[in-house]
Amino acid sequence: MSDTQKTATLSFDGKTIELPMYSPTAGPDVIDIRKLYAQGNVFTYDPGFTSTAACDSTITYIDGGKGELLHRGYPIDQLAEKSHYLEVCYLLLYGELPSAEQLEDFETRVTRHTMLHEQMMNFFRGFRRDAHPMAVMVGVVGAMSAFYHDSTDISDPWQREVASIRLIAKMPTIAAMAYKYTIGQPFVYPRNDCDYASNFLRMCFAVPAEEYEVNPILARAMDRIFTLHADHEQNASTSTVRLASSSGANPFACIAAGVACLWGPAHGGANQACLEMLREIGTVDRIPEFIARAKDKNDPFRLMGFGHRVYKNFDPRAKVMKQSADEVLDLLGIENNPVLQVAKELEAAALADPYFAEKKLFPNVDFYSGIILEAMGFPTSMFTPIFALSRTVGWVSQWKEMIADPSMKIGRPRQLYKGETLRDYTDIENR
Repeated sequence: MSDTQKTATLSFDGKTIELPMYSPTAGPDVIDIRKLYAQGNVFTYDPGFTSTAACDSTITYIDGGKGELLHRGYPIDQLAEKSHYLEVCYLLLYGELPSAEQLEDFETRVTRHTMLHEQMMNFFRGFRRDAHPMAVMVGVVGAMSAFYHDSTDISDPWQREVASIRLIAKMPTIAAMAYKYTIGQPFVYPRNDCDYASNFLRMCFAVPAEEYEVNPILARAMDRIFTLHADHEQNASTSTVRLASSSGANPFACIAAGVACLWGPAHGGANQACLEMLREIGTVDRIPEFIARAKDKNDPFRLMGFGHRVYKNFDPRAKVMKQSADEVLDLLGIENNPVLQVAKELEAAALADPYFAEKKLFPNVDFYSGIILEAMGFPTSMFTPIFALSRTVGWVSQWKEMIADPSMKIGRPRQLYKGETLRDYTDIENR
């Protein structure tokens, strides 16, 4: 963000206030209202903070009109096609693509931190067997601060670094163990001879009774899901992590707060909602009925997995995810899976319908990621935990950036108060 002499003039109640303006490297100018209350005794009103920049950042940029998502300046489609998840993690954490030596060192550090403290197994066993995996993850991630005391001092740069690596490394293990626990199977420990995505798939689907080989097509698709969900600017869960960290909370507590926020169906549960919609449709012959309902303004039904709140044109992640979805479905087949049959036919019908093109309601990343995870054999309850482990590096990168910012202040939004004004207490016998 560059300094500038531009100002905005605000006039009200006979007062005139000059507010500084700043120009970012990309995106619209911003008006600095930090002194608005002190100078004018007024607040701004912005429910959802959709017109408010609460921080400055160098990590991720989104242009919804253009359908553009950049990580440190690199387009997401290039990263998903040419890179892999741990390299993107390095880019988000440190700002530049790594050299071969730097990447090897980073991958080694992550791989060697994938195991959990053995006593943490007691936390899993304390949950009911039918607990949602996200409930387990919120609890276990928060409990990490009770086991890794040597990486909770946020004032120590080295401890921040260790915590970052631990979170990225251990989140797949936590997610996989949450899954294994809910289906009653024994935990499968991570292995150092597997890559990040293969390790996760093995921990989810291997059993001690036999050897398990990870199909490279599935591993690549899983890696792309991780990559395409790694960060997405100041969304609800990322803002939650930043707000929690502004109080000085330890990193594990901050990330647990992000996991809890992501659990909401309006945020991380979109791909699960998409699969539930496909199951509601049920069979291919009912697709025209539901497309007609989606077009009917008087019908509350909406096609889940189509369109996006931020992207007003197309979701740049969807093209790469569609490629992975096609590869996975070709590998595993859809003949015996009615949900995936409905998904393929619904995609084709919607893309061929001028109504959806005019409304720019294209299949988004959640539509295709849900299809892939369903085909791999994940239950819908695991979709959001997989999103959480993918997004951990984004949360950690944003957390590190905020902690290092000398202008950081504890978050304290204001309000438009519409309740009762001062009144006297009435004794109970007089009410």
